[in-house]
Amino acid sequence: MSVSNALKQRRSVKHFDPAHKMTNEEFKHLIDHAILSPSAFNLQHWRIVRVSDPAQRQAVREAAYDQPQMTDASEVLVLCMDLKTWDKEPAQYWNHTGPEVTDFMVQSITGYYQENLQAQRDEGMRSCSILSMALMLMAQEMGYDSCPMDGFDFAKVGQIINMPQDHEICLILTIGKALQAPHPKGGQLSLDDVVLTDRF
Repeated sequence: MSVSNALKQRRSVKHFDPAHKMTNEEFKHLIDHAILSPSAFNLQHWRIVRVSDPAQRQAVREAAYDQPQMTDASEVLVLCMDLKTWDKEPAQYWNHTGPEVTDFMVQSITGYYQENLQAQRDEGMRSCSILSMALMLMAQEMGYDSCPMDGFDFAKVGQIINMPQDHEICLILTIGKALQAPHPKGGQLSLDDVVLTDRF
């Protein structure tokens, strides 16, 4: 499937077939490709919590106001961001380059993030958001449907997955086989409304 077709066909599905399960081989294929997504300074801020245990799924569903996707989807992925990747051996993200590049990048990473809490969060959110789109497009190519979600109690889900204090949740992504078609697609703004040249 082409990227253009995946973008045209992807919809946010609310009702998944609870009998369908993604194989571990399919899941690995999905993740192996999605983590090729770009991230700021190559810090790969994302941490993906794959919620598989039925009791854990039920707890997440309760924290998500009883939305059935949390128990019925083949995959429930809590996309978290590590806010402190910049301070955890940043050289590891550039270990395939020479020492000159590595030293420059480590110095740049530290200088940018050290006193900038807003940037730590913003860059993590951007990187996780890019990853989520890659996951949705890969899932579409593989014949799966998806739904990005923020309709849940973030603090409760953080407790359920035992999230470290220096992490935050970006969103939950559910992936599976649609049990019924989604609602008709909503209206699309025109290019004139959303694309500007040089300035507003």
